[in-house]
Amino acid sequence: MAEKKTIWMINQYASTPSTGYAGRHYYLARELVAQGHCVYVVAASFTHLLRKPVQVDRDITIETIDGVRMVWIRMPSYQHAHSKKRILNWFRFSWKLRRLVDVIPNRPDAILYSSPALIGFLGAQWLARRFDVPLIFEVRDIWPLTLVQIGGYSDRHPFIRFLQWVEDKAYRESDRVISNLKNAVEHMQSRGMDPAKFAWVPNGFSMAEVSQPEPLDPETSAQLPDGKFIVGYTGTLGVANALDTLLDAAELLKDDPEIVFVLVGGGKEKPVLQRQAREKGLKNVVFIDPIPKAQIQTMLQRFDVCFIGLAKEPLFQFGVSPNKLFDYLFSGRPVIYSIDSGAYRPVDDANCGVTVPAEDPAAIAQAVMELKSLPEAERKAMGARGHAYALEKHEYGVLATKLMSVVNEAS
Repeated sequence: MAEKKTIWMINQYASTPSTGYAGRHYYLARELVAQGHCVYVVAASFTHLLRKPVQVDRDITIETIDGVRMVWIRMPSYQHAHSKKRILNWFRFSWKLRRLVDVIPNRPDAILYSSPALIGFLGAQWLARRFDVPLIFEVRDIWPLTLVQIGGYSDRHPFIRFLQWVEDKAYRESDRVISNLKNAVEHMQSRGMDPAKFAWVPNGFSMAEVSQPEPLDPETSAQLPDGKFIVGYTGTLGVANALDTLLDAAELLKDDPEIVFVLVGGGKEKPVLQRQAREKGLKNVVFIDPIPKAQIQTMLQRFDVCFIGLAKEPLFQFGVSPNKLFDYLFSGRPVIYSIDSGAYRPVDDANCGVTVPAEDPAAIAQAVMELKSLPEAERKAMGARGHAYALEKHEYGVLATKLMSVVNEAS
């Protein structure tokens, strides 16, 4: 019987289903608990990513949710992602991690620290040395490279240079390094990491959530056109998602009365996209407001094809791991994948759709026509391959087992 371990997962931006858009660490922790391990997820009580900040009256509060021990470190609020208070919170969070020694009753067998916030790594390393246990560094966004390439900061800025020092230190001094970005090891090697330390643990989906989908609200369902070939998108309508490209593809196909594009979600770009659709006279585009996560699989069943895209960014050559992709794959619908993600080509690997270049409306339009022209049985077989691929490689129970193998190798 495998040895049961106590893991401290530290991610300043972690959340639960009730506080935010619960993701990776909550689901991994829940699966590890189901496997018999003891898991503490350490997070900030306030971040700009929380839908519902956690109300706490002590510096550190522990509550148990679905067997996962959530450790909330009290943090001051701030107005937006670019606030200087957010940066101050990185330092506060890192410093307060030392207090966990006196608060968490179970000694860790391993500590996992997750980026993008790099400064907290210093606090996590202090804890790992204090307990003399393995330290695993997880990279979900490559910082400070993201801040330079996408944020526009100079790599000579003193604070960027400080973050670079922390990143390089983390690669050198962690026992293992994991990432949800498959090809991130190429960047890590360039920063001096031994590639033998690396393991890929991608994002995934929770079987508990996708296996019990809720029906759509009648008013939402009524907005979906009947008898049409629906190309659908669910999620944030943001600049990074390159949905203006999808509208350009819709414009190329606007004379085909059978094809409709449905965009489900909200975000800063939504009014911009709606205006563009009006200006282009696109009668074949439908916008639907965000729906609860529990209804996503029901919505996906109404689509014929799912679309996922990202802007063209050199950073994405190291791979991407968007959560919606795994929801798409599980749904059993063919996928149009419009992302330049280097050697990471999941839709090709699963043979479950069409991969096209990022921000290429003509290629997207051609992929839509190609999938529409296939017999329905062939599209179903394509979607079934995606479903099988998702179950094999991206279900959080599978990923938790993979993570524990990394922990055991580091021990």
